[in-house]
Amino acid sequence: MSDEPRDDLARRIAGEITLSSNPGATLRKWRTDFDVSQTKLADRLDVSSSVISDYESGRRESPGIGVVSRIVRALLDIDEARGGGRIRQYARVISAGFESDIVHDLREYPTSVPIDRLYEALDATEVVESDHDHVSGHTVINSIEAITRLPSEEFYRLYGQSTNRALVFTDVTRGESPLVALRVVNPTPNAVVLHGLTPDDLWEYAPELARIDGFALATSTRDLDEVLAELRALP
Repeated sequence: MSDEPRDDLARRIAGEITLSSNPGATLRKWRTDFDVSQTKLADRLDVSSSVISDYESGRRESPGIGVVSRIVRALLDIDEARGGGRIRQYARVISAGFESDIVHDLREYPTSVPIDRLYEALDATEVVESDHDHVSGHTVINSIEAITRLPSEEFYRLYGQSTNRALVFTDVTRGESPLVALRVVNPTPNAVVLHGLTPDDLWEYAPELARIDGFALATSTRDLDEVLAELRALP
């Protein structure tokens, strides 16, 4: 694997952790996004798992740039040992851009946000729960424009820099098209919110597809401008 995408990603992660007002929470967000346990990370660093726990909880003084660099390198080494899936995902989207009529908003959070807090911002009603109870960012997408203008292989670009996110589809009538389109995307988001309809309006197969693919599903009818304002205020 080329060092360039890895090095670029390493700088981005290290910079975000170092500059964060809550470095421990930001560290936890990235560790979780890479699907690495505290124990696995600690083993790679040859420290006890309590050290990682203390950093993430704030019980230990914020790590300096040297420690942050070691942690980031360990996360990337673990990912490469698994095949480099996360590095490739980020490499594809680092320079990704969208026209404003396709994507209304795309944000990464400095710390992971509980899904319930996201739902509150959207005034959303959850239809299907999942095992994921936090998100690390959101993308608000015009479903018609995305589906008609983005080839299926480019849907991964909707994830921004974090796959642990919520995808909010606007201009939805039943939810069939975005949920079917998501079937070709790997990995799946943590949550999907269909904006513009109520649970009663939902396509009858939508809940089952959400359960099969393992993401939370919700609906919202809140005014879109209000939704965007509330989401931009997160976390």
